[in-house]
Amino acid sequence: MRSWSRRQALKAGAGATAAVLALPQALRAVPAEVAAEIAKFTGGKAFSEGLITIDVPEIAENGNTVPLSIAVDSPMTANDYIAELRVLADGNPRPGIASFRFTPQCGRAEAATRIRLAGSQTLSAVAKTSDGRVFLARKQVKVTIGGCGG
Repeated sequence: MRSWSRRQALKAGAGATAAVLALPQALRAVPAEVAAEIAKFTGGKAFSEGLITIDVPEIAENGNTVPLSIAVDSPMTANDYIAELRVLADGNPRPGIASFRFTPQCGRAEAATRIRLAGSQTLSAVAKTSDGRVFLARKQVKVTIGGCGG
């Protein structure tokens, strides 16, 4: 068995790091994939804006754990409620981040979680009502490296 010199080990490590850093760029979703997922979710229906509030930091210091809260203004009655909510991102390997289902018994159409973002990107939240109406909101999130805002 051949042993590596310190220099060879450092070169191998640098090469592996470069390969890992280059890989996510090639595997990220694109806005067209997000649009296709939205069209699939909505059945091609036109959407309205205004009812969804996305609360996520504009600058996330750590993309591995980004707090996300979403609220949809709805009466949540038996005849008018938010049935489903989806969150999508155009910079992650897969556009779908989270999916939530609601019933009138929920009282409010709200959800909070932590998400992982592969880099700076746009989040899209799409909500579908019990009677088939669709609402959309978008928010840009900048993920910094080491919290340096750069």
